[in-house]
Amino acid sequence: MTHPLTAVGPEFVTMAHRIVWCVAATVDRRGRPRTRILHPIWEWDGTELTGWVATSPLSPKATDLRGTPAMSVTYWAPSHDTCTADCRAVWEDSDEQRRAGWERFAQAPAPVGYVPSVVPAWTSPDAVLAENALRAVQAACSYSCSAPPRRSCRWMVRWASR
Repeated sequence: MTHPLTAVGPEFVTMAHRIVWCVAATVDRRGRPRTRILHPIWEWDGTELTGWVATSPLSPKATDLRGTPAMSVTYWAPSHDTCTADCRAVWEDSDEQRRAGWERFAQAPAPVGYVPSVVPAWTSPDAVLAENALRAVQAACSYSCSAPPRRSCRWMVRWASR
């Protein structure tokens, strides 16, 4: 069943921020899949679902995304709640975006927020300027939940852009 993003987006953010860590998949230049664990922050503005990742532009992930600027992220909880977003990836490398990225993570509530200086090379917003913010704009997302907060049911919802 397909639903409007206005129904799926807020639920996706709630679940992703509760689970916190996701598996992110890219493909390398030879078409081989690669996965890694990431800690994105998601924003829902009422029309668009956007994920943000602080990462190095020198990582294997960055190399993969230069060749194929797409990523799929999946969250899973022991209760078998899951949510997935298939995304178009865009590098944000301006000083302004990097500083905004630092603040986005530093100001977000736990458990999704964290002080970026826990990464040894990221001692301040200015030091993190050697890093980049990766913006993942969803092309499709879905979620399923065995027991959503304050409700008891089993369901799956999907949204896809065309």
